[in-house]
Amino acid sequence: MLSQIKKTAPLVHCMTNYVVANFTANGLLAVGASPIMADEVNEVTEIVSISQALLINIGTVNDRTAESMMLAGEKANELSIPIVLDPVGVGSTSYRRQLVQLLLKNIQFNLIRCNAGELAAIAGEVWQSKGVDSGTGEIDIALVAKRISLQYRCFVIVTGESDFITNGYEELHISGGKELATHITGTGCLLSAICAASLASGGTNQLQNLVTTLKDYKQAAEQNTKNVGDFALQFMNRLQELAEVEK
Repeated sequence: MLSQIKKTAPLVHCMTNYVVANFTANGLLAVGASPIMADEVNEVTEIVSISQALLINIGTVNDRTAESMMLAGEKANELSIPIVLDPVGVGSTSYRRQLVQLLLKNIQFNLIRCNAGELAAIAGEVWQSKGVDSGTGEIDIALVAKRISLQYRCFVIVTGESDFITNGYEELHISGGKELATHITGTGCLLSAICAASLASGGTNQLQNLVTTLKDYKQAAEQNTKNVGDFALQFMNRLQELAEVEK
């Protein structure tokens, strides 16, 4: 799927957080997509209009960017541009919970990409949040993800040691990757952006395209190093290599 993204080279409008913006932009460039980061309320609808996908990531959201996200999402719906929601830390504050519920009410998303704690918060399940990390709790991830998928009429991806994806009816688990990836800020956020590029790049079977994207991403993470700094560098290089494979 990364090679397909490279062929189509979609422009992905990333309304993302400032912690991961650089990493996300470089990761999209590594797989051949074109990133643009814009959250000014007076231009977001114009940016969406020239883009092929939109990512809404609430990691460092505030009232100004929340308004921009709403406008961008509504414009993307108007133009049938795929939208990915990354509800970073949604369970950590009432502000984030209320914002995500408002976004889900007013915008039709194509995909929610989250961790188990974020899924639990969206579904109203009991969970102990730990900032923007997954936290701790016990839910039936498959059951809850399928319910949320049907409720909001979108794909749901829950990432973790084993990734889970569903369209509400079908479900798949994708294993692989490396635990060291969780020590790199932005790997999940970058995955959300690459999933947006995937939705903009490939054919009619979007579920299979997303499954392949998850497999490619986990393959890129399977590095031999035990050093965090080396891992980040090798991971980016591996994403580029996978995108350059002719298929």
